[in-house]
Amino acid sequence: MTAQATPESTLGSIAQGDRPVLEQLVAMNLDSLANSGLDGRTYFLTRLAALVAMDAAPVSYVINLGLAQEVGVTLEEAQATLIAIAPVVGSARVAAAAGNILRGAFGVAALQAEDAQQ
Repeated sequence: MTAQATPESTLGSIAQGDRPVLEQLVAMNLDSLANSGLDGRTYFLTRLAALVAMDAAPVSYVINLGLAQEVGVTLEEAQATLIAIAPVVGSARVAAAAGNILRGAFGVAALQAEDAQQ
């Protein structure tokens, strides 16, 4: 961050998935997996459920689902997790999570397209 960066531009870059911020968030969470004692699949599906329960921002889903995919979590398992938690967190919260996941995915795609143009 430069000395000229405004709070609005800084927050905007974080909300849009600024890579250095994402990399730091990933690094912060690496020890959490090891310390949990859970296998990777269970760990990331549990995190998905927690993200839905707390109405997380799209970038949170991008980070966690990207890492979940790396340990073999499938789309079907993520969908099954959403179905399993719907009676507890409510259908509106699950629908909002689905929208946030899509917004996050489209945001990443837009950033990748922008990088490809540069």
